[in-house]
Amino acid sequence: MVIYEENHSFDNLYGGWEGVNGRSSAPAANTLQVRQVGGTPYACLLQQDVNLTSPPLPADCTGEAYASHFTNAPFSIEQYLPPSARTCPQPGVFAPNGLPPSQSNLPGGCTRDIVHRFYQEQYQLNNGQQNRYETGSDANGLVMGYYDTTQLPIYTYLHGDGAPHYAIADDFFQSAFGGSFLNHQWLIAAASPVWAGAPAANHSVIDSNGMPTAYPQYAPTGPVLDRQLTQLCPSVVANRACGDYAVNTIQPAYQPFKGSPQLPPQTGNTIGDELTAAGVSWAWYSGGWSNADGDVGAPGWTNGTTPGVCSDSNSAPNPVWPYCPSKVFQYHHQPFNYYANYAPGTTGRAHLKDEVSFTDALGASGKACALNSVSFVKPVGLENEHPGYTSETRGSDHLVDLLTAINGSACRKDTMVVVTYDEFGGQWDHVAPPGQGGTAGPHDLWGPGTRIPALILSPRLRGDFVVDHTQYDTTSILATVEHRYGLAPLSTRDAAVNDLTNVFNARSPFDT
Repeated sequence: MVIYEENHSFDNLYGGWEGVNGRSSAPAANTLQVRQVGGTPYACLLQQDVNLTSPPLPADCTGEAYASHFTNAPFSIEQYLPPSARTCPQPGVFAPNGLPPSQSNLPGGCTRDIVHRFYQEQYQLNNGQQNRYETGSDANGLVMGYYDTTQLPIYTYLHGDGAPHYAIADDFFQSAFGGSFLNHQWLIAAASPVWAGAPAANHSVIDSNGMPTAYPQYAPTGPVLDRQLTQLCPSVVANRACGDYAVNTIQPAYQPFKGSPQLPPQTGNTIGDELTAAGVSWAWYSGGWSNADGDVGAPGWTNGTTPGVCSDSNSAPNPVWPYCPSKVFQYHHQPFNYYANYAPGTTGRAHLKDEVSFTDALGASGKACALNSVSFVKPVGLENEHPGYTSETRGSDHLVDLLTAINGSACRKDTMVVVTYDEFGGQWDHVAPPGQGGTAGPHDLWGPGTRIPALILSPRLRGDFVVDHTQYDTTSILATVEHRYGLAPLSTRDAAVNDLTNVFNARSPFDT
């Protein structure tokens, strides 16, 4: 079972967990953020979030032309935006630079969102030096923010009585550079989607540094364009993908979708296809799916039976009833909906379900487990930890709810749960991914990218808490499923990565 959360790097979220390669291990060379020209370190971090600028904070860091309260170092987000701060937007509200505290906002201590796109991340990694996250970002210094790991609801839960046995994998990387769209595709297909013959206007244009746009601390060296697809071939920079590949957010071919362009239906092979062919039961459970897909009366449907009326106040017609998605339903988080085999009206569509169906299948303790052999769980926007439109605590609380339900069910004894994040959310991490700066490990033009949090829960682990230092990326999940059920790999990447079985050899960091 996979629970797929949103947009945090390992150092940002789990960097303070005991026994891991966390922030305290970060060398200065992989921490100090540097300028575009000359590569010299900044004295202070430039901030764009309205709650971190000066004012309202004192401008007591000097040495730059801009005012700042922050030295060039990681900093605690909660010191300025505690969970009680009412800085979270109402559903459907987008605030590019965040919201100042107000009683009209929701609590949670939300920050603004941070850019997380394909070419930008490769620039930010700076060949494994990990020191251009700030320069290559629209949020600048916010990339160096972190959460107090020990105050996260998930940390409290796993350190409580009766918690399941768990492991942290502290060398686990997002499979592809960039954002949620592409990493969801790699989770199910280990490949980048294709749009053959796409219009030139949908292709990115990168400069001599591989960047496709300007930011407050980045000035392009030539023409740039930041679009949905890779640059046209040949590449103007070595080791940068080119061609007709969709790498940044683009809408799926089928309802539910919103806006344009829409990616043509994909026909490549997915893990769902492989499982179905092998007779292995599986499902993709998504928060808010029934409302978004117009599945009236199905588990998770909350929009009544009156034609033309989306009665749930957190929903909006798209474009009309019965398509009534949550205002924070993310269409590009539904990777199977991009594939012809799972189009509306196909038999494959039955594998796409609402998250409520997942909790229903768990049942109560003492009842038979009705889960599929392989399950993917994708929480809806307000519950997935994504900066900008929800809070870390609200998402972590929901994660605890899911794990509590699993742990209290008959499914617990036979279930391995993988909790990980789709990608880094634009946030700094100090560990170089495979292929960056000479780091060994499977890699290609698509990734892996920044290190992300990963938990594995299983009653068969060697102790209540272990740390696994094995190198993984998101396709290690595919490799695990493939090896368990005798399936062929989907690509060269999942054929080469470590599967997750080494976690069962990991030990407590406190063992001597």
